[in-house]
Amino acid sequence: MLVKHAASTEAEIRIGTDGKSLDTRGLEFEINDWDRYAVEEALRIKEAHGGEVVVVGVGIDCDPTLRKCLAMGADRAIKVPIDTGMDPYLTAKAIKEAIKGEKFDLILAGVMSQDLNYSLVGVLLAAMLDLPFATAVTSVKIEDGKVRVLRELEGGYQEEDVLPLPCLLTVQSGINEPRYVSIMGIKRARTKELREVKVTLGEPTLVVERIYHPPIKKAEMLEGDAPKIVDQLIEILKSRGLI
Repeated sequence: MLVKHAASTEAEIRIGTDGKSLDTRGLEFEINDWDRYAVEEALRIKEAHGGEVVVVGVGIDCDPTLRKCLAMGADRAIKVPIDTGMDPYLTAKAIKEAIKGEKFDLILAGVMSQDLNYSLVGVLLAAMLDLPFATAVTSVKIEDGKVRVLRELEGGYQEEDVLPLPCLLTVQSGINEPRYVSIMGIKRARTKELREVKVTLGEPTLVVERIYHPPIKKAEMLEGDAPKIVDQLIEILKSRGLI
């Protein structure tokens, strides 16, 4: 079960002085929203079929998110105390190294992160582990050693797939209703295992050259009666090569 300690969607993002990174001072961090649904789905599968839920997080300061997952009901947590920045390949590689000694039937992750929106870590990890995978999953059913899933497609369509176990699924929001973290759950989380696994990674595969705000375009208000506005609109469309 993969989880990310991500910047809050309500946080004001500022660019660092180097122009290549984000200024994280004063930012609030929380569990990535899509990962909440994935954790809940993992817990429901455990309740129906047994087993163990292990959460894995990459980041120097991801302890609060891992503790929240333990409070929700996860059995133990693995922390990879390394900063992979904006590099999804390096993040997937770190997870692969961290879980080398683990035996698993199913890996779940959120379909994307609320800060970077790459949708890449899960599928990259599946490729590294040579696992079958499905993305944007909205329903999971375990049956006869296989998993039957529904996937969300564009245009309101859905796709049904059957995958052998072990496999990896990235979960779409709305698949369930994540449970409330109780006071007793928080107390129990303090006694659960949160183990750090240090890994050695190579050079980054993604190099950020520049981060900048998109240019602000102002709207142009057309004035006059209807025929005049239509003539102005036609000229604007012609000038932009649209007609």
